[in-house]
Amino acid sequence: MEVFAEFLTKIDNPLHRARTEEVFAWVTKKFPNLVPKIAWNQPMFTDHDTFIIGFSVSKQHLAVAPERAGINHFSDDIAQAGYDHTKELVRIKWNSPVDFSLLEKMIEFNISDKADCTTFWRK
Repeated sequence: MEVFAEFLTKIDNPLHRARTEEVFAWVTKKFPNLVPKIAWNQPMFTDHDTFIIGFSVSKQHLAVAPERAGINHFSDDIAQAGYDHTKELVRIKWNSPVDFSLLEKMIEFNISDKADCTTFWRK
């Protein structure tokens, strides 16, 4: 979590900061083999130097980026959880609960799907 300390201090809203810390701590505990890092000014987790999942914050939501393949694979689950999404990210509104089971499935999918990936992003 030390990797994300500076990023977290820049989140002005204490509730948003606490929610973001909660999600980062959960990922770190649930997937201890993932490497936390900041790249392109965004917090993310990698596995064997390949992107697994990234996060960003806005005034309205916490954004989760599992790459387009993750969005496509889980689009029905994302909608069922009540989240809005684009081609590249899922928006979890600050006043909505985090669906940790969905987050877990997205991370597990990317770890498995990218097990033999030798690049940072999917091609």
